[in-house]
Amino acid sequence: MTISIFQAAILGLFACLCSNSNMAGQAVGNYTIGRPLVGGLVCGIVLGNIPLGIACGAAMQLVYIALVTPGGTVSADVRAISYIGIPLAMVAVASQGLDANGSTASDLAKSIGTLVGTVGTVMYYAVATLNLVWQSIGWKDVKSGKLDKLYAVNFGFPWISHALFSFLPTLLFTYFGSTAVTALRDALPMDGVPMKTLFTVGGMLPCVGIAILLRQIVNKATDFIPFLVGFTLCASLGLNLVSVTVVSMLFAVIMYEIEMSKGSRVLVSSGGSSGDFDDDEEEEDI
Repeated sequence: MTISIFQAAILGLFACLCSNSNMAGQAVGNYTIGRPLVGGLVCGIVLGNIPLGIACGAAMQLVYIALVTPGGTVSADVRAISYIGIPLAMVAVASQGLDANGSTASDLAKSIGTLVGTVGTVMYYAVATLNLVWQSIGWKDVKSGKLDKLYAVNFGFPWISHALFSFLPTLLFTYFGSTAVTALRDALPMDGVPMKTLFTVGGMLPCVGIAILLRQIVNKATDFIPFLVGFTLCASLGLNLVSVTVVSMLFAVIMYEIEMSKGSRVLVSSGGSSGDFDDDEEEEDI
């Protein structure tokens, strides 16, 4: 598998869309098309191998399932993971002739995605640094009363930042990186120590993502029970993840209805007691 300059340019455009809030917005951009699970589908469509793209995206999503950016602190950049890491992982898996649904292909994809995600933090902070220049221009316009020029500061100039540090790096990494990844096939044989190391590290990476997720949602021991239900259903009943998701949604709706009914009963009872209290006061006044 190779990546043409046109395909690399499309991937670079998506890297801009998922990081520039002025275009696709945070909800559609960063939190939707910027996620590896969705990025894998996009990369699969662009590169003409949807099953492989989805498989690589799902593998990387598990590693970064709990990735957040508190206060602008970024440990890994999802735009680089989705639109540099996934295409290069697809090339690596295809060049090695691995089964897209196999564990070996998944481990290789996770290793490449983690490496690129760390490098992508440079892109993130480079964009943020250049945006400070546009912000200083905006403050000067505010002080001078030229408020009509703020549209360029908010919606125009940031595209320069993303063109330099999102579009171009993605274009260059995917176009030239695909050749380098293909060359690694001959330099690093599958049964060699470097490749076995990549597979081993890649197999351990999902533990990091799951551990971070558990730190965010588990406050007491009983919180592990709903977390482990999905794994139990998969292991005991042989259900796939789609079926488990549907079952989980049913339980979520049931729990929501129960909590809402409790809240309505509390409001009704409190309203009734206050009414009785008012009636007692009226009787005493009479």
